[in-house]
Amino acid sequence: MKRAIITVVGKDTVGIIAKVCTYLAGNDVNILDISQTIVQDYFNMMMIVDTSRMSKQFGDMADELAALGQEIGVAVRCQKEEIFDMMHRL
Repeated sequence: MKRAIITVVGKDTVGIIAKVCTYLAGNDVNILDISQTIVQDYFNMMMIVDTSRMSKQFGDMADELAALGQEIGVAVRCQKEEIFDMMHRL
């Protein structure tokens, strides 16, 4: 299984989760875990996803998610699990 971490942060608006999840489903990316909170009108979501069935390159997906985030006014970042783990290791 190839796992990735997706984070979404920004001002809360209608449809953020729907648009991100629609993109993922359209690219055969399975959501394994999802957590989202809203604090004083600011939206924060973290997802763990399985990219093993995805046909496009990981970098292309990350770039497309970032562009989608810009369209809807949030920051979307996507990292491979191993990079995320190395960055957050104590």
